[in-house]
Amino acid sequence: MSEKEKSENNANSSVFHTNSRRQVLTGVAVGAAALATNRSIHAMPEHVENKSVPPLKNPMSLYPTPPFSKQPQPWPGLQSKMQPVPDCGEKTYQGSGRLKGRHALVTGGDSGIGRAAAIAFAREGADVAINYLPQEEPDAKEVIDLIQKAGRKAVALPGDIRNEDFCKKLVADALAKLGQIDILAHVAGRQKYSEQLTDITTEEFDWTMKTNLYALFWITKAAIPHLPPGSSIITTSSLVSYMPPEILVDYGMSKAGISNFTKSMAKQLLPKGIRVNCVDPGPFWTPLQICGAQPQSAIPNFGGESPFKRPGQPAEIAPLYVTLASTESSYVTGQSWGIVGGTGQPG
Repeated sequence: MSEKEKSENNANSSVFHTNSRRQVLTGVAVGAAALATNRSIHAMPEHVENKSVPPLKNPMSLYPTPPFSKQPQPWPGLQSKMQPVPDCGEKTYQGSGRLKGRHALVTGGDSGIGRAAAIAFAREGADVAINYLPQEEPDAKEVIDLIQKAGRKAVALPGDIRNEDFCKKLVADALAKLGQIDILAHVAGRQKYSEQLTDITTEEFDWTMKTNLYALFWITKAAIPHLPPGSSIITTSSLVSYMPPEILVDYGMSKAGISNFTKSMAKQLLPKGIRVNCVDPGPFWTPLQICGAQPQSAIPNFGGESPFKRPGQPAEIAPLYVTLASTESSYVTGQSWGIVGGTGQPG
């Protein structure tokens, strides 16, 4: 073989091996990509595939901080008239199908924490019925619209839960219109400050107890026979149930009662496959605060004494209601979950 032929053969061999290596590497890359794609398809549910992840932000500056303006409203107050308007996740909460096929009844679902829970439940796939006072209709209409825009059934059930007959009807109507109840979220509450015990009238004491405790008793009692195994009851107590200030005597009493009710019912209902848990909010920016729950003199710095130097927004507590409602919390019952802005309570 001539030197020229040897040179050509070497060149051809080099090209062959180079192409072969390219083919192998290309094949490996394609295979790896296919495997990765296949894994990602199986690992990431379809309903979260295109969800955007919010950027990291300092939680202390995430929401409005004091000072706030004094803004008295007559009871029960409207969220839409507050400054700033509370954030209930209307524009931010993104669901991921955690409550698909579920059916929720939420008291106090027109505003504040109840509104945030109702929105979150719907965006997680649940049909939602909300209860509220007739005076709160403007706020409630917004929630009904948001639930429907999430593609879920929305049921409006206005009425006063201080009335036992209405509480029974509330459960019956929710069952009739939803077809089932498997999430029962008690969020409605009354809080009115009084400087002295002698300032609390029997009528006002009765109003607080009936709203916060009697209604809890009546609605739960009516619902229990209809709750299937796997259902979740979520009550709403408060930081003041174990750290009561001197100006919230009756409210603190009622919230401590809710905490005890939760623990008792968790033991009683677990054999039926029903879980019962409690959420203990700290200072949250809701209509409750500006229509008598606090002195107007306390509103400008409301939440400013927390380690966060601001009040919580309802959007920040809604994910806990979702977690407690979901089957992911199947081993959780009889617990009180504090969202109290860094005080370390309850432990």
